[in-house]
Amino acid sequence: MRKGFTPFALVLSGLMFAGAAEARDTTHMLSVQDVMATADAKAKLDPSIKFVFADAPHGKVLKRHGNFVTNKKTNAFGKSDQQACQWVMLSALISLQDRVKAEGGNAVVNIESYYKQQPMVSRTEYECHAGAIMAGVALRGDVVTLEK
Repeated sequence: MRKGFTPFALVLSGLMFAGAAEARDTTHMLSVQDVMATADAKAKLDPSIKFVFADAPHGKVLKRHGNFVTNKKTNAFGKSDQQACQWVMLSALISLQDRVKAEGGNAVVNIESYYKQQPMVSRTEYECHAGAIMAGVALRGDVVTLEK
């Protein structure tokens, strides 16, 4: 081993590099429709459950079951930001879908991005944060029963 170069220095430099790699937090505004059109979404989202973003029209609410938040992360390593974001958005929608089923509703309305508890309201886009290792999406919405 070279003089002055210790295993401690190697570990320390590795930790500094890992910290820098993890520090990336790129905000993406991506299309809700692009996620909903994927084969995975069509296979995993129940077509009897309606997902309504922002203030889009949704019909008469018969019963309100509550406002719920989901905060999902996924491994982004080896994926493009868009791939990781679509995957984690689908995971967040599945989480809301599970809540709808547990509460006895048939829809989630007023869905908004809620990353770090900061609302971002859009009918067409969701907010995703991507780093070197992880990507995350947080959503908030009202679980309801809509008139059929």
